[in-house]
Amino acid sequence: MEGRRFLHVDQRRANLRFPFPDRFADRLIGTRVERLRRRSKYILADLGSGETLLMHLGMSGRLLIDGARTAAMADARAAPGVHDHVIFDMEGGVRVTYNDARRFGSMDLFPTETAGTHRLLAAIGPEPLGNDFHADLLAARFAGRKTSVKVALLDQRIVAGLGNIYVCEALWRAKIAPQTLTGAVARDRLDALADAIRAVLTEAIAAGGSSLRDYRQADGELGYFQHGFAVYAREGEPCRTPECAGVIERLVQSARSTFHCPRCQR
Repeated sequence: MEGRRFLHVDQRRANLRFPFPDRFADRLIGTRVERLRRRSKYILADLGSGETLLMHLGMSGRLLIDGARTAAMADARAAPGVHDHVIFDMEGGVRVTYNDARRFGSMDLFPTETAGTHRLLAAIGPEPLGNDFHADLLAARFAGRKTSVKVALLDQRIVAGLGNIYVCEALWRAKIAPQTLTGAVARDRLDALADAIRAVLTEAIAAGGSSLRDYRQADGELGYFQHGFAVYAREGEPCRTPECAGVIERLVQSARSTFHCPRCQR
């Protein structure tokens, strides 16, 4: 999409998780994607019109890319499926289709200069792989809170983009019990936690993510990080910490499953 114009946009329903903005397709057609970037789990496409296209894939959304075709070849494309909700036909014959069986995703258009105050972006915390994320930030964000460290790390206002799997894995690496209240985590443990979060995410990205159900990479390949889980989904199995005799247990926090070793995470 980057560097190409929208030649045609087929918006095939009135809403996803939220209604589409007014004149969504008309505002895109003819504009060029100047830059693609990301904020937390949002894809942002800055357009030559001065607006930004925001896309979130939700729980099951996918962007399907059909390579460049000539006009004659384009006629042979398969008809849109029932879960193909938005179809972007790009300059050069590339088609990008947003497919989402559960429709938990979202799209919006807004002036690029207002991205910092957009209702979906304004309150998001720092990126965990960026320079603004460190133990001092965790200490400041945890101060005064009366919640568990596991629940706090899932709060996107504290740190962006951390999901249940990677929080469980990072807490195990940092040897912090998920039930520990944020105010009770010692400063040196916060250093270990920040390092563990960065390490887990870096390894997961290198492995292509975690394919548990329907997640695939953009090229259709499965991720492989799930094969290296230390605690997630390993209830009843032995802890992988050397010389630890613990067994992985599961508990529920804020309606989410938490996996941990009660012996070495304290």
